[in-house]
Amino acid sequence: MQNHRILSSLALMAALLVPVTSQAAAGQDGRRDAKRPARVYDRAHKDYHTWDANEDHVYRQYLGDNHQSYRGYSKLNRGQQKTYWNFRHTQG
Repeated sequence: MQNHRILSSLALMAALLVPVTSQAAAGQDGRRDAKRPARVYDRAHKDYHTWDANEDHVYRQYLGDNHQSYRGYSKLNRGQQKTYWNFRHTQG
């Protein structure tokens, strides 16, 4: 009877851990799913922007035009992010 309880407990723990470990393994490489681009919130304009290949291209062009070296958008402080989104809103 004791062995049955232990086996049942182990089976239950294994069943509960499978979804957790599969989600952790899927996100270990630090990259986003290529099918789902990131959404970025623009605080100043209170809207969301999709960060896809097109937005990345425009961002890199913006940096070049302003004589700035590439730095990931997420590494920018809020003021720099605000300046970028102001630029994007005026460019249409």
